[in-house]
Amino acid sequence: MGSIKEYFTSVGQGVKSLLVGMGVTGKEFVTPKITEQYPENRNTLQIADRFRAELTLKYDAEGRHRCIACGICQMNCPNGTIHLTTKMVDLPDGKKKRKLDKYMYDLGSCTFCMLCVTTCPQDALEFSNDFEQAVFTRDALIKQLNYRPEVADPVPAPKPVAPAAAEAPKASPSESK
Repeated sequence: MGSIKEYFTSVGQGVKSLLVGMGVTGKEFVTPKITEQYPENRNTLQIADRFRAELTLKYDAEGRHRCIACGICQMNCPNGTIHLTTKMVDLPDGKKKRKLDKYMYDLGSCTFCMLCVTTCPQDALEFSNDFEQAVFTRDALIKQLNYRPEVADPVPAPKPVAPAAAEAPKASPSESK
């Protein structure tokens, strides 16, 4: 007796599920369709601000990027998309500083997880929303992000020497005789 009740209950649930699915399909059937006229509408195409397309370095007005070559983005990349090459430079004060030589990014293996952007301590990275990234070879997807010529750092002015106060006091004319 219990198995007949379970049978009709499961048949009722199946019919209910079928009707819900048919309702969704029916709504989609009568919904007006919108066709994007791409590529003719490139100028008016609306792309979401949060769309992640390609990793880029942020540059300031003087043409300097913010990257300090710390390597945190490279360490946090889950599949090795980012490769940094650094160099040591001598500063005017005699100290050495690590600087970015090459910032290589493989767009073809990027998962767009944004771990590199969120963990960058200098806020030097961002994703652009330029979605047109089609190329004929995978090698064209490997990009150097610091492609701009490097702007020289400003040289600090030498510290002024204190005027005559630093010299030994001169002897008075009466003491010299």
